Amino acid sequence: MDKAATPRLPKAATRETKPRKTVRRLSEHVIEIISDSGEGAQRCGQSLGAIAARMGNGVWTVEIIPAEIRPPARSVAGASGNRIRIGAGRVTNGGNESDLVVAFNEQVLLGRVQARELKPDCRILLESMWREDRDPRVAASYKETYDRLVAAGYRVTEIPMERECHKLVSDSRRGKNMFALGLLCSLYSLDLGLARDQIAITFGKKAESVIRTNVLLLEAGYAWAEENLDFKFEIPATRSDRPQIVVNGNTALALGTIASGIEICAMYPITPATSASHYLSEAFARVGGVVHQAEDEIAACAFAIGASYAGKCALTITSGPGYSLKQEAIGLAVMAEIPLVVVNVQRGGPSTGQPTKVEQGDLLTTIFGSHGDAPKVVIAPSTIEECFYAVITARKIAETFNMVVVILSDANLSSSQQPFPRPVFQESWLAPPLDQSPVPEGAKPYEWDPETGLAERLIPGRPGGMHTVTGLAHDTASHVAYDPDINHQGLRARSLKLASLQRTLKPPPLFGDPTGDLLVIGWGSTRGAIEEAVAAMRENGYRVSSMHLTFLQPMPPGIKEAMAGFKKVVTIEGNWSDDPNDAMIDESNRRLSALAMLLRARYLVDIECWTEVKGQPIKPNTIRRVLMEKLQEVGKP
Repeated sequence: MDKAATPRLPKAATRETKPRKTVRRLSEHVIEIISDSGEGAQRCGQSLGAIAARMGNGVWTVEIIPAEIRPPARSVAGASGNRIRIGAGRVTNGGNESDLVVAFNEQVLLGRVQARELKPDCRILLESMWREDRDPRVAASYKETYDRLVAAGYRVTEIPMERECHKLVSDSRRGKNMFALGLLCSLYSLDLGLARDQIAITFGKKAESVIRTNVLLLEAGYAWAEENLDFKFEIPATRSDRPQIVVNGNTALALGTIASGIEICAMYPITPATSASHYLSEAFARVGGVVHQAEDEIAACAFAIGASYAGKCALTITSGPGYSLKQEAIGLAVMAEIPLVVVNVQRGGPSTGQPTKVEQGDLLTTIFGSHGDAPKVVIAPSTIEECFYAVITARKIAETFNMVVVILSDANLSSSQQPFPRPVFQESWLAPPLDQSPVPEGAKPYEWDPETGLAERLIPGRPGGMHTVTGLAHDTASHVAYDPDINHQGLRARSLKLASLQRTLKPPPLFGDPTGDLLVIGWGSTRGAIEEAVAAMRENGYRVSSMHLTFLQPMPPGIKEAMAGFKKVVTIEGNWSDDPNDAMIDESNRRLSALAMLLRARYLVDIECWTEVKGQPIKPNTIRRVLMEKLQEVGKP
């Protein structure tokens, strides 16, 4: 080509210009932020979820918590952080494998890879400081891991977080999480103004200088991503026409406690239940409530029973090991017919088990775990919103029937965040004023109604109502009595309360059609994953429906009739059941899951079960795979 035909451009025009980023629109994404404990990845994830929720996205967050309180730094088992699922519509669970991960070192990242928590082509933003670490073993480990990840198909981008944060703070451990938050706000096209507001909320109790520094780190991360990353996402959001709140399950339980009119919470710290009492410790006194931290779990339960006996229905909060310790005192509340609300935030067991991991292993011990017959109401919320309303319902039942009501939450609900409509307070949620009118002459403290088992509650201070409260077998006047007929009468009356409550319950709704090939039954926090799996299968033409139980004792009516409409019924639970394909297992020795045993015993229906106890929430895709296998069994002899 003739040189004269090629015009020379002005020098300024030859300068390379940065191409405009193409924003990829998504229906949803699952993001993880992981670090060593103490580096703030959990706070970063919580903030990201709150910002997305305020923009109108559906959100569900799941905390990633190591088993040890302070595991060794840069350890595979020490990953601490948060998984955030952001969607264009409502999000009901943590989803499947992650699409994008921000990792503060390669070792915590390896832990997530080994746990198969990342998609095969997951995009990884990896802190690059370890490549030049002064310890040659650390540098070698980083380079080896980086090369392995790239070879495995992961899309790895190195981010100089340490270097960039040092431009603003001397200790990057106190700021890297906010830099990462800025990165993510840029990548997901989130409003930077809302992010600044969220930092002000998060650090509201700190000095103004702390808030200002964290905002600078946020803005630095945002600017770095805008300048250096060539990819960007947008997840469409629709602002709700109703005010929303974004809280985790434990905070929802605490807010429900305040809204219910309960005024006493007695507890002893235990993972993962403690944060509910932390929130109450800050807020309860403003509405006249008291949080009492007892010397142990037994004392906490006894304190709550005493407060409730005096006229104030009380609450005690615990987890599995603490619930075991409370059992004798719970039996006293049953025998003396003293209203009591018990929250059990389930975790992995037995013994100390997996304190930070999710499991649904306490259902049978909650219903049957007592010496003698001790009927209790058992409620299992399935969403963050239900955690709030469950406490209001539990208090009403406890005081109406003079019973113990147990709320079975779990580690998934306790720390997960989800937006839901801000509750509008109603006077009917509160307990009625204490009745201090004189007791009618001749009235007895346990004058059980022969139809319902109910008896009027005589609160101390009522003229003419003086009586001795005892945990021993007693007659209607509360006199200790070992007469066979009197003991039988007392047991019958306390059992009739469950039957009386059951008659007020509505049949649980079906998710899907009332007839089909397969019905899936679950309880507690598995609901979102089950319904997502069922919805996906129904879209592909499969005749699958689901039912989720909130009341587990007493069970509501209509369950047997619902099961009759399907060729096969299977429960999906987060507790143990033997694998029928195990060489050692057959029909004569197989241990079934908790709900499957209860349903089989009550309705005499051949119910199948599938369970997973890996310490993580069960994923929708896992449930979908299992249901496909169960469908293949339909029609086989």
